[in-house]
Amino acid sequence: MLKGIHHAAIICSDYARSKHFYVEVLGLSVIEENYRANRESYKLDLQLPDGSQVELFSFPSPPSRSSFPEASGLRHLAFVVDSVEDFAGYLMSCQVDVEPIRVDEYTGKKFTFFNDPDGLPLELYEG
Repeated sequence: MLKGIHHAAIICSDYARSKHFYVEVLGLSVIEENYRANRESYKLDLQLPDGSQVELFSFPSPPSRSSFPEASGLRHLAFVVDSVEDFAGYLMSCQVDVEPIRVDEYTGKKFTFFNDPDGLPLELYEG
């Protein structure tokens, strides 16, 4: 039986830029960082406070992600926050574009979207 999501894996186009974004801007903790010479690839394991993880990979010349119009597949990654307004304000102070805050019509919870350096859609969802 499934018990939860262990990690989400993200392939980035600029490792240093994405590492800065996920570690310094979003505040994920580094678990381990490895360079895999045979693949010319970094693998950075990051952790959120609840124990869930993000794996950040770099590969030489990865293809761009289709987003607009949205392609089939994983749509976005959502992060739980106490205050969507506060975290969205923080992101904007870091020069990250954030969509207007909306309210989920089914749950009444606030949410908004922003993008990582490669345009991957990320969501803030009120916990």
